[in-house]
Amino acid sequence: MARVVSLYLPLWPTDRIRKRLGKDAPAPEVPLALAGREGRRRIVLSVDLAARKLGLRSGIPVAKAQALYPDLVLMDADPDGDRLGLEKLALWFQHRIAPIVAVDAPDGLVLDTTGADHLHGGELPMLKDMVHRMAGAGFRAKAVVADTWGAAHAIARYGRAPIAVVPSGGTASALADLPVEALRLPDTIIDGLATLGVSHIGPLAAMPRAPLALRFGPDVARRLDQEAFGRIGEAIVPVRPVDPVAVSRNFAEPIGAAETIARYIGRLVLLLCQGLDERGQGVRRLDAEISQKGCTSGQIMKKSVL
Repeated sequence: MARVVSLYLPLWPTDRIRKRLGKDAPAPEVPLALAGREGRRRIVLSVDLAARKLGLRSGIPVAKAQALYPDLVLMDADPDGDRLGLEKLALWFQHRIAPIVAVDAPDGLVLDTTGADHLHGGELPMLKDMVHRMAGAGFRAKAVVADTWGAAHAIARYGRAPIAVVPSGGTASALADLPVEALRLPDTIIDGLATLGVSHIGPLAAMPRAPLALRFGPDVARRLDQEAFGRIGEAIVPVRPVDPVAVSRNFAEPIGAAETIARYIGRLVLLLCQGLDERGQGVRRLDAEISQKGCTSGQIMKKSVL
């Protein structure tokens, strides 16, 4: 049986902004909101915990938010930076937790941990370690492991516990009391189910499939089979490591003097630093490779002697 972890970062955009600003970030008790455009409107896209406690939610027009909450700190949202940050985080977890990790945009990751949990002391210690690491880095997180991506995703976002291990085979019962919004259905279908008086997954799963398909199309049955029953697989396409920054210098003739090699390595290091700066990356280890391709050993020896 497959086991999948959903790592949910409910405050990812605002936590990331605070992390980036460091000591210049607003105090934790000061409400923070990030704004962007939806068509011609400028609306609130993300809010932090302090803003949520005041009742502010995403989707509200910026002018209304500023009028209702005069102490609100408003900054520009950075969705591209948020996505790039999730990709970097996915690569980090790929090296430490499991080989298959993907971005679950816009606010989380999904990890296929099948057969990997024993390397971390079991599923519960693994989830605790993930949440602890994120908290240490300044990010609020929730982590859930279940038989399917959809189930872990739903419970992480609509369940109450910050950490949850859903036993194998217990997915349907774990989802029964969650709202139908947890199935990642379009808003039009959610509204249509509400008109029928269906608000939770359990009663929805017990309904006959044919009338649901006739009224709402195949999405309801597909999501139930993916998330609650595991009858349909959902592929996790892992992030791919970016090619490392590399710089090189070719010479018309072989060189053998250590001083010359050292001088050109120094020049290459400067170019390497420029490339790393452009990506916003650092270095743990550098590999220097000296190759004399295309030359015979006799030519090499001759140049070394000269």
